[in-house]
Amino acid sequence: MALATTGKVKPKAKAQAEKAQVFAWEGMDRRGTRVKGESRAPSINAVRADLRRQGVNPTKVKLKPKPLFGGGKKKITSADLAVFTRQLATMMTAGVPLVQAFDIVARGHENPSMQDLLLSIKLDIESGTGMAPAMAKYPIYFDDLVCNLVAAGEQAGVLDVLLDKIATYKEKTESIKGKVKKALFYPAAVIAVAIVVTVVILLFVIPQFKELFTSFGADLPAFTLMVIGLSDIVREWWWVILLGGGGVVYAIGYTFKRSRGFRQIVDRGVLKIPVIGGILNKAALARFARTLSTMFAAGVPLVEALQSVSGATGNIVYQDAVMKMREEVATGQSLQLAMRQREIFPHMVIQMTAIGEESGALDNMLAKVADFYEEQVDNAVDSLSSLLEPMIMVVIGGLVGSLVVAMYLPIFKLAAVV
Repeated sequence: MALATTGKVKPKAKAQAEKAQVFAWEGMDRRGTRVKGESRAPSINAVRADLRRQGVNPTKVKLKPKPLFGGGKKKITSADLAVFTRQLATMMTAGVPLVQAFDIVARGHENPSMQDLLLSIKLDIESGTGMAPAMAKYPIYFDDLVCNLVAAGEQAGVLDVLLDKIATYKEKTESIKGKVKKALFYPAAVIAVAIVVTVVILLFVIPQFKELFTSFGADLPAFTLMVIGLSDIVREWWWVILLGGGGVVYAIGYTFKRSRGFRQIVDRGVLKIPVIGGILNKAALARFARTLSTMFAAGVPLVEALQSVSGATGNIVYQDAVMKMREEVATGQSLQLAMRQREIFPHMVIQMTAIGEESGALDNMLAKVADFYEEQVDNAVDSLSSLLEPMIMVVIGGLVGSLVVAMYLPIFKLAAVV
């Protein structure tokens, strides 16, 4: 079945969502107890009307002032979205109405930006817009995959079941992302520490030895002269080096985001890095299998599912491969045969896919593949620490040791002469 992820939002609902603001209010409830709180609504009159429906007599309603310096709002992260999806799925399973569930989750969230996002979606839903079209208005936070699954749940009347699948998918995806970041952080931290130690020695230690050697009045070894020259360059041009390094990092990041060819080179290269490349390959396979399993289990057609899966792999090499597979599947070719034409899928993944297609349990087979590779990533990251410890000692020891030897060579030479 074809699932719509977008829809026309009623003009009134759109205007309300755009004009909604946060109001602080005080009032008296039915028992005469003074109560206060905050509400998000298009106007003060809307807040008063909503409070009266809840049995509260408002005595004061005013627009909540925005704090200075951006109000302390934080960026909405993928972890925030994963937590929201799980909370919403739990409430829907417990029988809480959708609008009320959005309100509870939004007001209980610690991130003000997330609160604003969820309350805006809630206003759209209250105005008669479906949940999928309301979420599709924020594609930066809710991709096609999520909107497709929500639309499927709304159409089939099993939104709670589909939300649970989305929550499980996001939790698994976040877990994989965390493990990959952990794997990449360790070597990056080692390189950073090595650079900092080297710069400190060049800026503060080498100049002291230079003054000492000048008093000798003797010829210095070539290695020592090279290190002293490097120290002079760093001390004299540190600001140029700093700006140049920052410019190179920015240029690489800018080009990576905007140049598909450059991104292909980088993504293909990182997959070939020893140890780290293996982890990234396994992580991409886990995301591919988990995403496709989730969408196929929700009843999304295979061709349509592959469109969303391509962007979820996290690597343009796999993304391009999945898009080519989609084209071949659309012409009637089986998924396992399309995968076999690509050289990036291991034999086990292809065989599990073939068994799933033949038995009609493709979602279960892919889920098992995802579980396997997620465990592989977990084990690889755990073993990475013990593997890198000796490498850390070699890298830092080699850099620092080379500088120390360069400074002590003239002293050894002088002692030999004496």
